[in-house]
Amino acid sequence: MSFEKFGLRAELLRAVAAEGYKVPTPIQDRAIPAILKRKDVLAGAQTGTGKTAAFGLPVLQLLDRTRGKGCSPRCLVLAPTRELAAQVHANIESLGRGLSLKSTVVFGGVGINPQIDRLRRGVDIMVATPGRLLDHAGRKTLDLSRVEILVLDEADRMLDMGFIHDIRKVLKLLPKRRQNMLFSATYSTDIKRLADSLLNSPEIIEVSASNKAADGVSQTVYPVARTQKRQLLSTLIRTGEWNKVLVFTRTKHGANRLTKQLIQDGIGAAAIHGNKSQTARTRALADFKSEKIRTLVATDIAARGLDIDMLPHVVNFDLPNVPEDYVHRIGRTGRAGATGMALSLVCRDEQKQLKDIQRLLKHDIPVTMMDGFELEKAGATPRPAARPRTNSRRKGYQGRSNAPRARR
Repeated sequence: MSFEKFGLRAELLRAVAAEGYKVPTPIQDRAIPAILKRKDVLAGAQTGTGKTAAFGLPVLQLLDRTRGKGCSPRCLVLAPTRELAAQVHANIESLGRGLSLKSTVVFGGVGINPQIDRLRRGVDIMVATPGRLLDHAGRKTLDLSRVEILVLDEADRMLDMGFIHDIRKVLKLLPKRRQNMLFSATYSTDIKRLADSLLNSPEIIEVSASNKAADGVSQTVYPVARTQKRQLLSTLIRTGEWNKVLVFTRTKHGANRLTKQLIQDGIGAAAIHGNKSQTARTRALADFKSEKIRTLVATDIAARGLDIDMLPHVVNFDLPNVPEDYVHRIGRTGRAGATGMALSLVCRDEQKQLKDIQRLLKHDIPVTMMDGFELEKAGATPRPAARPRTNSRRKGYQGRSNAPRARR
């Protein structure tokens, strides 16, 4: 079935075709009709499922039907990070290119005056991060009294980042009568509580099992001593001739340190995290997408919402403390039906995180051993790197340093 079945305007159908969409994704198939009927929506959807178009298309249609008279936004989309906000805005602009609706995006880390000028000229749709939105509200440079539609995108991440108080402040600034949508990859107790307070008889949409990795992503664990992780990563990038790899670290400091070490190894790299200026983050992402550098090192918060076409490799340099974040990380690859590889470099003190992840996935992650890289042994000195043994795997890695290696 095509997008024509939704009764979308011709301008939107042309934009959909120009974007290369042919058949609606499951989230689009269920969310678009519900939103067009002015229903509140609670949707379980991960990144890469087409959720921006799932709410963007019907929002554009609804707002185009009822022209506003003022210059204040009629739709507000809240996103947890600058990158996601920018990506959502870019997608909405592309889909609405044939309409006369105006949209803008506001987030921190950049000058506020250009945003103020844009708001003064009037917008229909505003995509924003909570902090900068409240900054505008406090300066009286933004009027939210005419918002008809509210979208909370990646609500679980906003709660994880501590935005619940900011969200509540924003809600107090909005009209009580409005259409609400909440999109979340996971359904925690806090998310359910937020949904109960926000949504009115919502259409509940769960298009796929939460916390499930994409089918096109092959996963593997590399057991390795912590002191050899960087050497193993450099070896994998070189021997595999990887041109584009997204690497996750647990901390900002760790991202900076690893980036510096990779550059010393002769591998082009840049870091992206919350302490980087927006200019630096934008430049790093642009250089990565254009393959001026082949490695982007990121923390979870900075990487949320990154939309990178044809990303073949994701590496967990550090395993995340929250198992669900593993699924979000490896979801950067294998998008839109493509295939990808997700590799995790796991040392002895990350066994609990690995077990929690495998429990969430409901299966063990296969193991790949490499000569010269193994877990620490008492009194042993790590051996120098040797060539990889990529064809030797074991199932259900439990971190035993004396476990036998698979034969060649």
